[in-house]
Amino acid sequence: MSRPLPSRLYAIADPGEAGRDVVDLARQLLAGGARILQLRWRPAGSAALFAAACACRELSRRHGAVFLVNDRVDVALACGADGVHLGQTDLPIAPARRWMGERCWIGVSTHDREQARAAAAAGADYIGFGPIFATSSKHTGYTPRGLDALRAVRRGVDVPIVAIGGIDEDSAAAVLEAGADAVAMISALTAAPDVSATVRRVLARLDSTRRPQ
Repeated sequence: MSRPLPSRLYAIADPGEAGRDVVDLARQLLAGGARILQLRWRPAGSAALFAAACACRELSRRHGAVFLVNDRVDVALACGADGVHLGQTDLPIAPARRWMGERCWIGVSTHDREQARAAAAAGADYIGFGPIFATSSKHTGYTPRGLDALRAVRRGVDVPIVAIGGIDEDSAAAVLEAGADAVAMISALTAAPDVSATVRRVLARLDSTRRPQ
C-alpha cells in the first residue's frame, strides 16, 4: 500500500561542481522547512559519505524530516537513514527491501512509463520521474520528458511521483498540476544566495498550488 509523501518539496543536498559543504547545505535546507531530504554526493568515498550521512541523519531527526541516501543501500543502513533512492542500475528493490525493511522508504528513478510501472509493481514507495525539463544538475542520458509524459505516467501508476529535472520556483506549480505529488529541486535551491529563505518561499508557493484532479 502506498503512503503519501510528507511534503510537496523534495530537497536534494548535492554539493555539485561548486564543492559546497554538503552538511551545511543540508542544514540550510532543513532550516528553511524541507521535510524530505536526500543526500547525493557521488564523488565522495565511502568514509566521507558515511560521515556526511550520519550528520545529515541527525539534522533530519531534529527537524522531523525524512532522510534518504542516494544509491547506497549500505550507507543508508549504516547511518540509520529513513530510506534510499535507487537508480535504474542500482541494487533492485527486492534485495534493498529485505535489507532495509518494510518501514523504510525506497524510491526509484524512472524515465518512461514502462520503468515507472515496473518500479511501482516491484514495491517502490515512490518513483522519481524525469528529467521534466533540461537540467545540468543531473546527467541521466535522457532527453527532457515534458509535462505530457508526466501526465501519462500519472495515469499509469498509483504510487507518489516526485518530478525532477530543471524544475524551479516558477515552473513547480505546473509540474504539480500535471500530476506530480512533489517536485525535486537541486540547483534552484542550492545555488540561491539564501538557501533557507528560498526553501521557505518555494514551500509557500507549493502549498498554494491546487492539487491535480
